[in-house]
Amino acid sequence: MSFSPGGTLQIKKFGLAATALAAAGVLVLAGCSSSPESDTSSASATAIISTNGSEPQNPLIPTNTNEVGGGKILDSIFAGLVYYAADGSVHNDMAESIDTEDSQHYTVKLKADQTFSNGDPVDAESFVKAWNYGAALDNAQLSSYFFESIEGFSWDENVEEMSGLKVVDDLTFTIDLVSPQSDFALSLGYSAFYPLPASAWDDIDAFGQAPIGNGPYKLASDDAWQHNEKISLVVNDTYQGDRQPKNGGLDIIFYATQDASYADLQGDNVDVVDQIPGSALASYQDEFDGRSVNQAVAVFQSFTIPARLEHFGGEEGELRRAAISHAINREEITDVIFSGTRTPAHDFTSPVIDGYSEDVEGSDVLDFDEAKAQELWAEADAISPWTGEFKIAYNADGGHAEWVDAVTNSIKNVLGIEASGDPYPTFAEARTKITDRTIQTAFRTGWQGDYPSLYNFLGPIYGTGAGSNDGDYSNPEFDALLAEGRSLSDLDAANEKFQEAQTILFTDLPAIPLWYSTVNGAWGTKVSNVEFGWNSVPLYYEIEKSE
Repeated sequence: MSFSPGGTLQIKKFGLAATALAAAGVLVLAGCSSSPESDTSSASATAIISTNGSEPQNPLIPTNTNEVGGGKILDSIFAGLVYYAADGSVHNDMAESIDTEDSQHYTVKLKADQTFSNGDPVDAESFVKAWNYGAALDNAQLSSYFFESIEGFSWDENVEEMSGLKVVDDLTFTIDLVSPQSDFALSLGYSAFYPLPASAWDDIDAFGQAPIGNGPYKLASDDAWQHNEKISLVVNDTYQGDRQPKNGGLDIIFYATQDASYADLQGDNVDVVDQIPGSALASYQDEFDGRSVNQAVAVFQSFTIPARLEHFGGEEGELRRAAISHAINREEITDVIFSGTRTPAHDFTSPVIDGYSEDVEGSDVLDFDEAKAQELWAEADAISPWTGEFKIAYNADGGHAEWVDAVTNSIKNVLGIEASGDPYPTFAEARTKITDRTIQTAFRTGWQGDYPSLYNFLGPIYGTGAGSNDGDYSNPEFDALLAEGRSLSDLDAANEKFQEAQTILFTDLPAIPLWYSTVNGAWGTKVSNVEFGWNSVPLYYEIEKSE
């Protein structure tokens, strides 16, 4: 999920569930669920948990939400076929079973008697219609890319109903892919694959402002989303899955700065935060001893320089990107600015994902090398002399000013050019400029894993036409390697192709890798049983709170 608002996100390396992505001919996912837990104290079961968040970029439609602010909400109010446990393992949620013989043709059976919070049934149609809506070209959904592998999907013409989706009966539907796909079953817990109730189609725009879901929580009221302030959620009593809340609800507060949320945490006025301001990174674990976390997560940070910008197209742009990458002292910045809570990047993915390697060919472009940077910059100047100032746009509400200043100062000092940060007041404002392609500078980017797979850090961000391809990068050779990797049912063989694809990225540098994140979070004195998931988001439904 692209471009999280803060710079201190998410969590750890775990293997896949033993039943996920198994060899062809066996059950992929079945019987992974267990009976819901319901024995919580009455005080904890009614108390409202409060946490930090950010104003979503768009109305809350699952297939059009690809950033963390909106994703945090959707994952709380919706339930998909499967969900990811804290360790990244896959468990059935709405699905009774997901069967395949060949990693290409799937039969999905849903659990009986599941409903949305308004009473609409969670049936095969609720999934198939939502997926078709998300995939249709005319609907211009940001996550349409996730349906590309389904038979009948098209980038060239509007297709209202993909031929690869068939409703068999109320609780059964089939999925036919264009070819076998190594990580399709694993991806089904991502929000793009959530179902929608029948009532959503009465007015989909209005639905996005007050969505009706089928997950552990629901909106407290039709006006629960107070824009730029907070959103209030309460327990959804109709949800029968495993993620049974041990509290009475969740208030997600859209703080203007990380300093503001941290101050509230210090005063016990907010219960859990998953971002710590840079000024407190060296001290927060001592201050919240026994109530803090600092652990590796599936988050990658970068900045993107679109090829449409002057001096960054063609061979000149390739040389300048490499020069800029060599001009950044990642080791020093992660030590000084982040107090060692970041790790310099060695690739475009995450060390917590199976198949990760530090030794991908071409990764030496990430090494700090002043002489090489200056040499490459001079070669680019020979093609077209540099003019202007290099800027990196960022959202000022996410605690990025310090590292952006450090990066641009490093570039300035090594290359002898003017370089600086370009702040936007809010995450939503920055994302809007990036999405509509009106931004005229480089800009901060990043990725929080949607599901634990190398492909998920590559395809949605750099694949031609992908919904999170903010720099409009396109390389047919890269696309072909991704497609080849996905067509393999063996995950290890697929990962080899994905690593080969990364060698192309190290030449083209559609984004400049910076570092991997840890989740830096803490919680107040009134809550307990706080655990952060593989993607850095706390498992809110597990948190207990004393009144």
